[in-house]
Amino acid sequence: MSTSIPNQRDVPRGNVEGFTRYIKHDLISGFLVFLIALPLCLGISIASGYPAIAGIFTAIIGSFITTFMSNSELTIKGPAAGLIVIAIGCIGAFGGDGMVGGWTEADTHAYQAALAVGVAAAILQICFGFFRAGILGEFFPISAVHGMLAAIGVIIIAKQIPVALGVSASGGPLEMIKQIPHFIADANPAIAAIGLVSVLIMFVWPIVQQKASFLKVLPSPLIVLMVAIPMGMGFDLMHKHSYVLQNHEYQLGENYLVTMPDRVFGMFDELTTPNFAALREPRAWPWVFMFFIIGSLESLLSAKAIDLLDPWKRKTNMDRDMIAVGTGNLCCALVGGLPMISEIVRSKANIDNGARTRFADLWHGVFLLVCVAFIPMVLHRIPMAALAAMLIYTGFRLAHPTEFMNVWKVGREQLVIFVVTLVSVLATDLLIGIAIGIATKVVIHLSNGVPARSLFKPEIELTEDDGNTVRLTARKSAVFSNWIPMRRQIERIGLVDRRNIVLDLSDVQLVDHTVMDKLHEMENDFEQHGLSFSTVGLDSHQAFTEHAHSARRKGVSSVKLITITTDPSTEEMLQTAFVRLGVSGFTSFPCMGAGRHEINSEGGEPQPRARIEVIVTKESVQSVVDYLVREVQPNHRLTFTIENVQVARIDAFTSNGESSWTEKGAPSQQPHDG
Repeated sequence: MSTSIPNQRDVPRGNVEGFTRYIKHDLISGFLVFLIALPLCLGISIASGYPAIAGIFTAIIGSFITTFMSNSELTIKGPAAGLIVIAIGCIGAFGGDGMVGGWTEADTHAYQAALAVGVAAAILQICFGFFRAGILGEFFPISAVHGMLAAIGVIIIAKQIPVALGVSASGGPLEMIKQIPHFIADANPAIAAIGLVSVLIMFVWPIVQQKASFLKVLPSPLIVLMVAIPMGMGFDLMHKHSYVLQNHEYQLGENYLVTMPDRVFGMFDELTTPNFAALREPRAWPWVFMFFIIGSLESLLSAKAIDLLDPWKRKTNMDRDMIAVGTGNLCCALVGGLPMISEIVRSKANIDNGARTRFADLWHGVFLLVCVAFIPMVLHRIPMAALAAMLIYTGFRLAHPTEFMNVWKVGREQLVIFVVTLVSVLATDLLIGIAIGIATKVVIHLSNGVPARSLFKPEIELTEDDGNTVRLTARKSAVFSNWIPMRRQIERIGLVDRRNIVLDLSDVQLVDHTVMDKLHEMENDFEQHGLSFSTVGLDSHQAFTEHAHSARRKGVSSVKLITITTDPSTEEMLQTAFVRLGVSGFTSFPCMGAGRHEINSEGGEPQPRARIEVIVTKESVQSVVDYLVREVQPNHRLTFTIENVQVARIDAFTSNGESSWTEKGAPSQQPHDG
């Protein structure tokens, strides 16, 4: 895929000049992102078992710190739905229940312990960046990561359905999924009405925006608040009371609203410090590594995705960005905030809203600060059911049915990895689940003939160098687990030394889906630097599916063998036509034979015949058959058969190449007799 390289003089930069030059664009975008971020920060924080204001702290601190530390121009930093599962799990591990039964002393203890865990994870992230380990985000196989995110989506939905229905619930994700019918039966009708209306808005409003483009400036979360807050006021949620419906008594009160400070600048009363004694407990460290690994991975993947969407194709320094995120997380954890990442949804909205530089992130934090400092009493009127509805929609997008179809199109083995990871995360936890997904991919690679010794150590050597273009030849395998050292060598020779790269993969046994996707990204990276990167040798590999990024395995490939028996007088005409139709080669030899016509009318005497064998790919076989049936058979005596055959090198039949042996299979259809 080719993209134009922007004129560097016209590329917006987040410096002093950029701040003043693009302030209008960044200010407007920052405000529109703030409208999305405000309810999501509150909802994510509550779903994580933290006080609601903790998510606001994170977005504010992230916007101020990372704007000046990272060179990522369009990413928005803040709390993300993808970390809800880890946060609420950490709170539960230290005895909290996520405010299911109201905020108690146990919740406070768990919250302070989780903050200490956040400090330790943040320090690891900072070290991660300083040691230039940002490239480790390249290690994880794509299907396993998508399976993990889909599982997170399912968990979010399962845990937010009770909140949207006004029901108290706790337990593991599989247990809560089983309990959904009971949640519906026990729902508080008033709260459920707010939740269902909010869910409906989240799903319907994007469709409305497609029909009326002028409504795109009003994000779905804002519309939800505009409807849910008046509904909460109508149900008088500010005051504790009960009501009776169909002989059932239901309770309403402030416990169904977001807990916020009750005065201007009351946010400073909510600052909370970590309890570092928790780090002396062994149970803390699995959560430290989960925050560190999953948070870092999500942040890196989001930053990479936004770089691809950046209209000016600016590149984020992933190591620098990781240091910025780690520093932001350290500051957040020290004052009571959630962990942050580069958040994909808000970042995409930032691009769509016309942001130019990283100062859009700063402005969104400024608006959040003003809001929570001066009008926390208004925020207190937001029903938690409305925030749960937003998270249900977010979870649905993570686990959308099209995710399964997209993975299936890439390859059946990718769907296996995706589903195994998803189920494993639901049944265990994130770290174990993604580890099982990675192990599944390794087993599949070994079964496809990848040598065990090449799983983590690529064999790649420089075979040609004319001073301008370098040819690198890879051997054995090119898979996710050995991609990082392969990438480092390509970047060192190509991007650092300013030379074009041709990567020869003809001797590689397997190129997996992750590497196919990374090679596509590499083309874009080189193009942005005014260089070229290309791969050769994949024509001799068999693609698992027709998807451009599907895995490719060296070995026999399926093609079609068309065997034609005809009168010698038509032989030259047919040969000329085959060349015109793109057939790369054919075999022709004289023979003797008798068909049905000769047997019936001439006593079965054999007649001179020409036998022509043509190998064609599955894509081009139909054009050859159409020619024979429509243009030749009506005027000439001719028969032909089509068989499935296996060839050692498909490139010999799609481009100029040497002949390959064939292994005949059963005929795929009956002979056509003229």
